Amino acid sequence: MADALIHVSGLNKTYKGSNVAAIDHLSLQIKKRCLYGLLGPNGAGKTTTLNILCGLLKPDSGDIEIAGYRFPEQLSDIKRIMGIVPQEIALYQELTALENLRFFGNMYQIPPKLLHQQIEMYLKKLGLFHRKNDRIKHYSGGMKRRVNLIAGLLHDPIVLFLDEPTVGVDVQSKKVIIDFLKELNESGTTIIYTSHLMEEAQELCSHITIMDRGRNIADGKPHELISKHKGCDNLEDVFIKLTGKALRDQ
Repeated sequence: MADALIHVSGLNKTYKGSNVAAIDHLSLQIKKRCLYGLLGPNGAGKTTTLNILCGLLKPDSGDIEIAGYRFPEQLSDIKRIMGIVPQEIALYQELTALENLRFFGNMYQIPPKLLHQQIEMYLKKLGLFHRKNDRIKHYSGGMKRRVNLIAGLLHDPIVLFLDEPTVGVDVQSKKVIIDFLKELNESGTTIIYTSHLMEEAQELCSHITIMDRGRNIADGKPHELISKHKGCDNLEDVFIKLTGKALRDQ
């Protein structure tokens, strides 16, 4: 695919001590400027896939190329152009939002003047500027999520990886985050996003892959997937039809 930003081919990963593959011959093609949803039940391999693409986990085999850079040979180049927002809140609770963001910005070696501008811009966009000097431990869950998101964007990555960015947040914070991600994507950032929230993914994503047991079992635009499966009125119907109703508790 000529306009693909990310190529994944034949990716495999089995964790030590397990005889079941977490990722099983997975192939993906993710276009530039796409808002790409990676969906699946618990244990489907979504987070493992993200961790591999972000360079946090080594695959057993397979080929990965991101923006023309080969993984793992050019991982340092890949890391310069990517942003990562983990599901876990990766912030220092005793520091203020401003102190946290300065710390992460300095890790990216962003010049002080530019870093100041970036922090102020994102805090204002995400409704946090008036609370920038409050310690993170006094923030609500939704506020922490928004700071977590900003921390992954300060260096202007061309591709952003998000693992469950709206999990456990209030309705207002969720709307702010979703609207912001749409705006960010429209400005040119490619976003790869995992979620269990089918209605949200249907609204947000331009392309979706449904994973199960480490494999790509469905791939396409949300409306295409819905129209392709008879009797399905929405993405949740498609998801249940393909992955089943059995509980996947872990």
